[in-house]
Amino acid sequence: MIDLKFLRENPDVVRASQKGRGEDVAIVDKVLASDDAKRAAITEFEQLRAQQNVLSKSVGAASGEEKVALLANSKELAEKVKAADAKRAELEATALSHAMVISNILDPEAPIGGEEDFVVIEHVGTPRDFSSAGFAPKDHVELGKLLGAIDTERGAKVSGSRSYYLTGVGALLEFALVNYAISRSYYLTGVGALLEFALVNYAISSATKAGFIPVIPPVLVKPAAMEGTGFLGQAAENVYHLEKDDYYLVGTSEVPLAAFHMDEVLDGAKLPLRYAGYSSCFRREAGSYGKDTRGIIRVHQFDKVEMFSFCKPEEAKQEHQRLLQWEKDFLNAMEIPYRVIDVASGDLGSSANRKFDIEAWIPTQDAYREVTSTSNCTEFQGRRLNIRYKDSDGTKAIATLNGTLVAIPRMIVAILENHQNADGTVNVPAALQPFLGMTRFELV
Repeated sequence: MIDLKFLRENPDVVRASQKGRGEDVAIVDKVLASDDAKRAAITEFEQLRAQQNVLSKSVGAASGEEKVALLANSKELAEKVKAADAKRAELEATALSHAMVISNILDPEAPIGGEEDFVVIEHVGTPRDFSSAGFAPKDHVELGKLLGAIDTERGAKVSGSRSYYLTGVGALLEFALVNYAISRSYYLTGVGALLEFALVNYAISSATKAGFIPVIPPVLVKPAAMEGTGFLGQAAENVYHLEKDDYYLVGTSEVPLAAFHMDEVLDGAKLPLRYAGYSSCFRREAGSYGKDTRGIIRVHQFDKVEMFSFCKPEEAKQEHQRLLQWEKDFLNAMEIPYRVIDVASGDLGSSANRKFDIEAWIPTQDAYREVTSTSNCTEFQGRRLNIRYKDSDGTKAIATLNGTLVAIPRMIVAILENHQNADGTVNVPAALQPFLGMTRFELV
């Protein structure tokens, strides 16, 4: 949620942000009006309560007819206080519901526009020229069948469309991608999470290194977690809701990682706190009818490793660049051509102040496709989840950032298609070879 004090002092900035996102600008005045009404109702309630306290003391000191009159006044005033309290509560709820509609304030450097108005920051690598190799590239579905790696037909039979099995080297490739991300990204902490990784990937797990605490988060969450992270607004149509139990299936482990410290005050001396969650993710893919129906690029269930950071607001921009660099390091290790884009305002999630996507080159589509992203959510999610930090200067709002280190299905697509050979075999990127124990995926 945005800072209401900032909104009152800078309404034009918020209006410009809403306009840049292509969202309702009039909501700003509605929020200001409801906030004024709320503040007036609070003042009225507090004044009546003060009168009630004074009258109560007078009743205690009075006697006879004076006391009878004061008691009558006290009863009448009590009714007014009760009504004022109800009005205050109603207006506070209204003001909060209006404020929750406003998206985070755009970073001034974020490009303005819709989905196609992104700005390319850089291109890394050169798309492979298959014509010079003397063969037309097969797509990941065909390669998956040849290698016994991807089974979309059985996936559809068991779980419906946009579902799949990873088998044989497909499953091994997923384990290798996860373990490479784990070995690159964490200290040897969070032993509970590491134990699960070790059990599942006994032969390929390795020591962890960099500053993230590994977490196996829940994938079923309460409404407060979804609302607090901003996924019940514009993204609600893609969320699976279990109505009977009022739980949600997460579309990203960003949700349970963000809510991990909900309603807590963190030690400022320990910031930034960085977590990385490995989980299954679930998305309805509403509004994507007819898009990517072939293969595993756009599916209802997939696994990924998600980075999440809690930090001081003044350090958020630098932390955002660090998350982006870790993502680039991963793509570089996979030896896949990619580009980094600065996502335009109209294509940002409501929680994001700024977002960078990394898009991998997919040969059979002759296009770059998103494989990772990282968003700076400033203090927006922290306010909604009531997460703060405390240092010598007092208690303050905290910033949150997220970044996908590896989304498994799309990374498998990129590896299979970019590293394939004319006979259908696929070369294994050098970074993954120690985890797989092979240098090439052979035909089955």
